[in-house]
Amino acid sequence: MTAWLLVSQTYHSWYTSVADRAAHEGREPVLRAVFYRTHAGREPVREWLKGLERDERKAIGEDIKTAQYGWPLGMPLIRKLDPSLWEIRSSLAARIARVVFAVDGDTMVLLHGFVKKSRKTPVNDIDTSRRRLARLLEEER
Repeated sequence: MTAWLLVSQTYHSWYTSVADRAAHEGREPVLRAVFYRTHAGREPVREWLKGLERDERKAIGEDIKTAQYGWPLGMPLIRKLDPSLWEIRSSLAARIARVVFAVDGDTMVLLHGFVKKSRKTPVNDIDTSRRRLARLLEEER
């Protein structure tokens, strides 16, 4: 096991335990999580999550909860992609998943989810997130 992986797993365990403790103590999350919704009423991230295995959904859900209760967080769980976009980095049993989100006040908007197949975050996934964020901001006007 590489030193980076060991450190990453240690921090992830600490972040998760802090979020679990806060939730069990009845504290409100720093951020409220909502799914991005298209004009047609679809929720792409929720649909993507439903297509995953149960243990994968649970791991991603725990990471989202950790981000909600521990915000603001950084690496290894959260990475900033753009001035207005962040990604939640979830390590699953045999692969890696990402959930891209934006923060609006006290709300975390889950814009896009995907399973990584390469080392670098694919440009089309970032572009999808940017388009959804632009639509969201346009609707707020």
